[in-house]
Amino acid sequence: MTEPTTTTEIPAGASALPAGLVADAAHDADGTARARCAWCKASPLYRHYHDHEWGFPVMDDRRLFEKICLEGFQSGLSWLTILNKREGFRAAFAQFNAEQVAAFDQADVERLVQDAAIVRHRGKIESTINNARRVLELRQEFGSLARYVWQYEPGAADRPAVLTLEAARTLTSTAASVALSKDLKKRGWSFVGPTTVYAFMQAMGLVNDHLEGCHSRPAALKARAALVLPG
Repeated sequence: MTEPTTTTEIPAGASALPAGLVADAAHDADGTARARCAWCKASPLYRHYHDHEWGFPVMDDRRLFEKICLEGFQSGLSWLTILNKREGFRAAFAQFNAEQVAAFDQADVERLVQDAAIVRHRGKIESTINNARRVLELRQEFGSLARYVWQYEPGAADRPAVLTLEAARTLTSTAASVALSKDLKKRGWSFVGPTTVYAFMQAMGLVNDHLEGCHSRPAALKARAALVLPG
């Protein structure tokens, strides 16, 4: 995900928003100017991702595998580039079914290197196939990828008391993302550095990095409170 900016849009008659938030009534069908994290203002697709997906907890193994793979592909690029190509990635990688991707061979690699619907990076394509095989190993040990990943959820004491833009900028990697990255690498995963892993943690709701005042933050918190973690 791209870093939030300090740009602030202020709706008519409203008080100034905290740094890192924007609000524009034109972006909502009912004309309400909802405050959002500023990084999502570039397009309707980006706003939809922000409002309904980013920071919301995920338990489904296929969605988790997709998210960690796409964060690896995002390295060196903008997240919006990846989001715009997500349907292409899904078609190319069997909807991120780990069993099917694990069976890909060199012919599949060559096919995917020519696929303009995705990011045609040979190393990242090969990494996705490798990581699918590692998912199957984790399932044998833990029962699911979800059960493995959620054990790395940081406690409240390890999170900022108030998530301002300034606080968010210190969170490109954390003790939890470093620990998860190290363990994944030990298990043979690739393209899972601490920064990439932290972006994955943001995307799948292991952390809620919607800024204070963002209209999606309470919804994400409510979804996490209702989540039943795997036993």
